[in-house]
Amino acid sequence: MANVTRYAPFSLARLDPFGDMDDFFKGFLVRPARFEGAPDMQIKMDLKENDGAYTVHADIPGVKKEDIHVSIEGNQVSISAETRVEKEEKEGEKVLRSERYVGKVARSFTLAHDIDEAQAQAKYSDGVLELTLPKKAAGASKKLVIQ
Repeated sequence: MANVTRYAPFSLARLDPFGDMDDFFKGFLVRPARFEGAPDMQIKMDLKENDGAYTVHADIPGVKKEDIHVSIEGNQVSISAETRVEKEEKEGEKVLRSERYVGKVARSFTLAHDIDEAQAQAKYSDGVLELTLPKKAAGASKKLVIQ
């Protein structure tokens, strides 16, 4: 059986006689550093559509509802959340370690139809944000008279 490999034209492996340079640089300056104890925040979501509305279920665990912001502009929906974690380890009255972490996560997506912002609803419970986004009624088309 033949081995299938991914072609990487700018790979350093062709220049490196030892072949380990790609592994050395993999991920270097590509992803932000993650600190120990910092929560791994991502907004994972499900999107459903019916004739009159979209329904979004977004998983945002460990965040207070006051720290979640949703904005709608036409057919563009943006969700952002801010998390704060404070952790303190004590031994008796002596503080051994105190850590604080503040982070922000955001997600935006575009829908096929414009959203009626006045009728949109949001609920947050048990770490799940539920958005009900009704589609804006299509405006009546106007027929132009040619003069």
